[in-house]
Amino acid sequence: MLEVNQTLALAHAAREFPREACGLLVIRKGRETYVSCRNIGVGTDQFVIHPEDYVCADQLGEIVGVFHSHPNLSPEPSQADRVACEATALPWFIASFPAAQWTVLHPQGYVAPLVGREWSHGVLDCYSLIRDWYAQERGIDLPNFARFDEWWKRGGNLYLDNFAGAGFHVVEASDMNPGDVLLMQVASPVPNHAAIYLGDGLILHHLQGRLSSRDVYGGYWQKITTHTLRHDFLHGHDSSSR
Repeated sequence: MLEVNQTLALAHAAREFPREACGLLVIRKGRETYVSCRNIGVGTDQFVIHPEDYVCADQLGEIVGVFHSHPNLSPEPSQADRVACEATALPWFIASFPAAQWTVLHPQGYVAPLVGREWSHGVLDCYSLIRDWYAQERGIDLPNFARFDEWWKRGGNLYLDNFAGAGFHVVEASDMNPGDVLLMQVASPVPNHAAIYLGDGLILHHLQGRLSSRDVYGGYWQKITTHTLRHDFLHGHDSSSR
């Protein structure tokens, strides 16, 4: 990153403090330009670039990098940073503020662990865990639906609106097999949490604000389960064979 862009980016970080600042690096007429973007993420510890700002930057020239700040933290990338960097296939420039220390992160094939991953809505959340589990354990690529933090409080219904389009159908809970997805309703008007049934009475899930974990399926988790889903690819197959 050129010095002038560091200066502009840090000035942007100062304006947004204590929230994270975010922006894009664009090659415009052969020169690198920093484009500040609006952060529409919830809270102070995450960023989501406004879609309109991304489109505007793309119209200016070639997007070649992503910037964001870590207010009062080191520039060390989080698990969510590493995952999102892979998704963009671009280098990420991270600055601690106000310390003004920098880290440059490049895509290197990073995949977050299934157990013990940090929470970051839309990047590392309960649906991300299901997508990653299905990719790693079943070789199935599930669609990555756009979702905003606390969508269930904004009239959204992510799972019920999309499970059929993702290749799932409802089965009886009494016929539950390893690999089935369990939809749950956690203090919400609609199902807003999901888990993978692993067999032997265990589930894998990622609850908001916690690390992903394996837990015994029973009691509270069983009580709040609303649907049992099976992927069409596994229908008629022995899903415990892998």
